[in-house]
Amino acid sequence: MWIARDTMTHRVLRAWFDMGKSTRQLIHEKPSEARLLYLLLWSDLAFFLSWTLKAVVVPGQTGVSLISVEIGMLFLAAIILRTAAMYVFAMVVGAAARAMGGRGTWRNTRIAVFWGAFVCAPIGVIAALMSVLFSHLALYFPIFEAEWIALPPYYFGMILFVWFISVGVAKAHRFKSVAPIFLAMSVVSLVALLAAMYFHARGMI
Repeated sequence: MWIARDTMTHRVLRAWFDMGKSTRQLIHEKPSEARLLYLLLWSDLAFFLSWTLKAVVVPGQTGVSLISVEIGMLFLAAIILRTAAMYVFAMVVGAAARAMGGRGTWRNTRIAVFWGAFVCAPIGVIAALMSVLFSHLALYFPIFEAEWIALPPYYFGMILFVWFISVGVAKAHRFKSVAPIFLAMSVVSLVALLAAMYFHARGMI
């Protein structure tokens, strides 16, 4: 199927294969704050959709029912809290990049982070659909209940999220290599994941 050039679908697909060039192009376009917020809100909706899919079809994994207060709270968290958190995240990433010798502006950092989140959004939905598929197949093939099969889609989506944003931030701050940013963000993401697992196990989240 032919996808017209310069459509959003074409730009996202192109970004999957060359995130650096895609980020530079967006920075050169000097998008307005409204456009950046538009990209971020779409990634928020994709986040909400992915968790809703799992809540509807695989409620046991999320502990969330479709008709519940949790769904409404998840929507508010996706739209309000996640949006605010991404601004804070971009601020922290930008400060860390400048501490490492980066030369990007706060605005260019936001462009890189929000565009990376938007580019990765479809992958998060695909990962949720894979989880739904595995849950269905587990009814007939118990092997799909194994964690080594069920969990990789989550980790794959997380790794790509970190990678896309790392490449974008590296370009925004004119780093010659993506490795320092990617390594730093990977370590922070791993610590955050372990902390979330710990607090979840203790019933705190």
